Amino acid sequence: MNYREGEPIRDTKAPEGPIEERWEKRKFAARLVNPANKRKLSVIVVGTGLAGGSAAATLGELGYQVTSFCYQDSPRRAHSIAAQGGINAAKNYRGDGDSVYRLFYDTVKGGDFRARESNVYRLAQVSVNIIDQAVAQGVPFAREYGGLLDTRSFGGAQVSRTFYARGQTGQQLLLGAYQALERQIAAGTVTMHARHEMLELIVSDGRARGVVVRDMVTGEIESHLADAVVLATGGYGNVFFLSTNAKGCNTTAIWRAHRKGAMFANPCYTQIHPTCIPVSGEYQSKLTLMSESLRNDGRVWVPQEAGDTRRPADIPEDERDYYLERIYPAFGNLVPRDIASRAAKNVCDEGRGVGPGGLGVYLDFADAIARLGRAAVEEKYGNLFEMYERITGEDPYAQPMRIYPAVHYTMGGLWVDYDLQSTIPGLFVVGEANFSDHGANRLGASALMQGLADGYFVLPATIGDYLAGSRDFGPVDEVSVAEAEIAVRDRIERLLAVDGERTADSFHRELGKLMWDYCGMERTEASLTKALERIPELRAEFWRNVKVSGVNEELNQALERAGRVADFFDLAELMCLDALHRTESCGGHFRAESQDADGEALRDDENFAYVAAWEHTPEGPVLHREHLDYEYVTMSQRSYK
Repeated sequence: MNYREGEPIRDTKAPEGPIEERWEKRKFAARLVNPANKRKLSVIVVGTGLAGGSAAATLGELGYQVTSFCYQDSPRRAHSIAAQGGINAAKNYRGDGDSVYRLFYDTVKGGDFRARESNVYRLAQVSVNIIDQAVAQGVPFAREYGGLLDTRSFGGAQVSRTFYARGQTGQQLLLGAYQALERQIAAGTVTMHARHEMLELIVSDGRARGVVVRDMVTGEIESHLADAVVLATGGYGNVFFLSTNAKGCNTTAIWRAHRKGAMFANPCYTQIHPTCIPVSGEYQSKLTLMSESLRNDGRVWVPQEAGDTRRPADIPEDERDYYLERIYPAFGNLVPRDIASRAAKNVCDEGRGVGPGGLGVYLDFADAIARLGRAAVEEKYGNLFEMYERITGEDPYAQPMRIYPAVHYTMGGLWVDYDLQSTIPGLFVVGEANFSDHGANRLGASALMQGLADGYFVLPATIGDYLAGSRDFGPVDEVSVAEAEIAVRDRIERLLAVDGERTADSFHRELGKLMWDYCGMERTEASLTKALERIPELRAEFWRNVKVSGVNEELNQALERAGRVADFFDLAELMCLDALHRTESCGGHFRAESQDADGEALRDDENFAYVAAWEHTPEGPVLHREHLDYEYVTMSQRSYK
């Protein structure tokens, strides 16, 4: 797959001046819409997770007429509910040296110096407001004995800045956003459409003006129009088939927008989470996350000798290798996810892995139970321990957990400017669906922070600047609407007409294995070239031989899956192309050809200190580079030793 170079791209919305003043400066410069006019303006929000739910609720409260879509049967079933460990905020309640600047620095460093300074600093600033908002909503954060909010540590930080609600922080935060959303639904400012899937973006006169959706119960194809569209549809980790994402998570919404003109930034930046339950058989359709918070008290180790199959209790202390503590003494078990994942892969490649196939390492709580007592450990992590025991049949209080890295999050996404607007005017992208804040590696507990920052605070302050010019928009072109609907119907008819012999899931599983083997934790020129040869072949077979039973005019999950898998094929190709062109290693993107003497990721700042923004054209992908300037942080080789 070839590509050509396009003109450089710039974020023209980020203000100049001292970094701590830029967000206030941008908010003041943004045009306002008075309350009476807000009632005349409409916004579509696709997705009801933390980013989409908080955005729809806040925009509705501001007075806009909001239409919200989700493919789940209820907004509160969005995948944000699965987040476990916590949410970062620079409150410094512990008095341990945290600050807005330290959170900013840790995030830029954790992302391996591949994120924008302005966006990350704003995220750190807004983080302190998120906790106040959530507490006011009644989110039951953990508290110390005296009643103060408790915090714990996460990877890539030496302070305790992570607020949490036991092991179900995402669920509690989502319920807070859901309550705010339901309040606006009752008030009439938000119209909710559950069980509807976005299948196309409507672009009229160069602006995003609506979406085409499919009613997943009746199969009816509907067009909905608005003055602006917000995508909050999450990441694309399910391109790997096996991931910690819910099975319904997909790339269709952002991929449809990409094909309509929205640039896709850094698609090769995918995060492998080090703390997941290992694969146990070919029958599995997804993997299960074990929260990074467990690494606060759990110690990661493997046997010192390869091929040691003794039970963990039979391996003496002096024959264990606590390899993260040994290699990274300053951060120990709380190194960032990309580093912990590669370290686990390395020891397993040496033959020291544990469990079936040697693809696992131990996460041991014996020391924590001895130090704190079982009751204290159970209070912190009880629901996570229970989940682990139900899945594996093993008691983590009595023996170590077995964990192994798995696909968890994607730092790439649609390119957006400081206002969170894509390269299509009127199309805004929030949360994991955009690329903006995490560079090449996201720190733990920062996904919830970004989603709620975007939805509650950033988007509501910036979208008004665009909507203030709505008098210039003009009517929506009926031809644009008709063409979008025809494209959706044609695609559905094409999928139903193949009538082959293989299910969409079988193709998805094969694609996922291909991506994991050739574009997973470690990538090489040879592996990526192989993937780029194989993906088009597999895609062609899909369109010749996929079996989609039933008809469109009914609940048809086979049809839903087939459409999503078709988009995963196209995205996978762009991911591999992006990974092939970026010959450096950075964060979650590890090119085996680019590593230092210790096997750590070796960046090439001279040639790759940029955001790779890909444009879709009929002739093939076009690469636009956004150069990254660092004024407040000095780019250096990351060290957690």
